[in-house]
Amino acid sequence: MKKMKKLLSLLLCLALSMSLLVACGTKKEETAETPADNTTTEVTKAAEPTEAPAPAEKVQLTLGIWPEDTLTADVEMHNGYVKTFNATHPNVEVVPAYYKYATDTFVPLAESGNLPVIFETWYTEPQKLINGGFVADITDILTERGWVEKINPSIRDLLSKDGRIYGIPRDGYALGLMLNVELFEQAGLVDADGYPIYPKTWTELAETAKKIKDATGSAGLCLLAKDNAGGWHFSNIAWAFGATLTTEENGKFVANVDSAEAIAAMEYVKSLRWEYDVLTPDPTNEDWGSGFVNLGTGAAAMYIAANDAVNQPTQVNGLAVDKLAMCALPAGPTGQQFSLSGGTPYMFSKNATPEQINAALDYLEVMGKAPVATDDAIAGMRADAQNRVANGVPVIPRFPCWIAEDVLAAEDSIVAEFGNVDPKLYDNYFTTIKKAGNLRLEEVGSAQDLYAELTKVLQAVVTDKNADVAALMKTADENYQTILDTTINK
Repeated sequence: MKKMKKLLSLLLCLALSMSLLVACGTKKEETAETPADNTTTEVTKAAEPTEAPAPAEKVQLTLGIWPEDTLTADVEMHNGYVKTFNATHPNVEVVPAYYKYATDTFVPLAESGNLPVIFETWYTEPQKLINGGFVADITDILTERGWVEKINPSIRDLLSKDGRIYGIPRDGYALGLMLNVELFEQAGLVDADGYPIYPKTWTELAETAKKIKDATGSAGLCLLAKDNAGGWHFSNIAWAFGATLTTEENGKFVANVDSAEAIAAMEYVKSLRWEYDVLTPDPTNEDWGSGFVNLGTGAAAMYIAANDAVNQPTQVNGLAVDKLAMCALPAGPTGQQFSLSGGTPYMFSKNATPEQINAALDYLEVMGKAPVATDDAIAGMRADAQNRVANGVPVIPRFPCWIAEDVLAAEDSIVAEFGNVDPKLYDNYFTTIKKAGNLRLEEVGSAQDLYAELTKVLQAVVTDKNADVAALMKTADENYQTILDTTINK
């Protein structure tokens, strides 16, 4: 918008210097920009009818980031954003087009030209989407806005190829362990001040889970083994046991799924099912969403999840805001402790026009999801925080994906003003992820394919007490290597 205003002013000045009067649309503009010493000839010209400036071209903005219909309070919040947005963008038609990224639906949508202008995905996906030619290059637009240097450099790299940028961060996350405080209370696993006694090692987690199940009848842990999310979570467990699941040699990716450390981690998972018996009845039916159902409804006491999803057990599944806590994922046998770090980027359809992309970025400003601290952006942050408080969602710090100091300060002030939970319930989580070396990006290579192979092993070990873990991991390793060689290492 600023660029358009500057261009309009330049054209008006040029027109005046050529003694041509352009209709500006308001009396104030006509008075200010009409010279006082016009000649009779110029007055005659001014009296002649002139064409009014063409209205701004209509732009349709399909928002894949619109909330799903069941989140009625979030939908109402976005309706407010649209009202604010259209006050300065009357030519833009905002079209709700909720889309939850999935690997099996994305390509058909993209190839048919039906992707929304803006959508969310995962940090494992940008390179695939860029290589497939499915997303728009937004480098020049971001440069004009001065946003490029405000993106966390490590995140910017994930969204770039050959020096060009194809997305911006919505937020980042680090996996931790969510706790249902009510179940810890019922099992007597709270300290003198009433805070849950969280497990510090994976062995302690198994023991804690067993105590909770024996005392309450609820599962101690919800483990995922239905889809790729199972392998995603397992990779973080494997790191604690000393594993690296993909290595790089001579410029090529090499599967390392069947290392002794990775096998030990999978044996540990198997023990949760057959030795400790602390999992939900059928982990092969558990996915990302059902994990939060179990945690929020009290069917499970612990669940691997990230700080950006605290609305799921609370607002979506009914857990009281003060009965949710988070701690860091436990340490492994030798003390290694990691938090898988990823996040959600915004990306844009390859068919989106510059006008549509700019409109989408302006909408993000209104939401408070852009690297600016304008009045509208801060109002968006406040609206989001107020919505969280009203719906029983913890207002906690965001994972830093922007490095603009004014934005970070604004976010901190919002948390200070609207914080609705005891910070001590999250202290261990935030303290640990700030330690040097704790954050670890997802495995290189083809992470989603790796997760798929690991999930097959998970499904076997939680359904077959006699499953041969080493043999299963060897098969997974071979399958993953084949995928790497045929799709990545070519």
